[in-house]
Amino acid sequence: MKSNAMSAEALGLVARRFAVLSDPLRLRLVHSLFEGERNVTQLVELTKGTQANVSRHLQTLAASGVLGRRKEGLMVYYYLQDPTIFQLCDLVCGSLGKQLAAQAEAFAGTSR
Repeated sequence: MKSNAMSAEALGLVARRFAVLSDPLRLRLVHSLFEGERNVTQLVELTKGTQANVSRHLQTLAASGVLGRRKEGLMVYYYLQDPTIFQLCDLVCGSLGKQLAAQAEAFAGTSR
């Protein structure tokens, strides 16, 4: 793996992006938008969060550039603005899947 030196400022930006994605409700919101844009009411229903909490997290995700938003009448719709989120989720989920499979295999081997 090639190592690229990063400035302190760049590392700070990366850390902030990961911090934005470190909350489980925010991850549920991001995951809920994989199929396309949704309004706040739909996101509240899908994530089982409260209206106030979902709205607060949506604002955080939008301010960071992860989500975009558009207004149509009284409704606000959110969508994934950063296409790299799909790749990041695939990488992390794939890595965790392999790790869990290895743990399950190791556990199964010791229970015989």
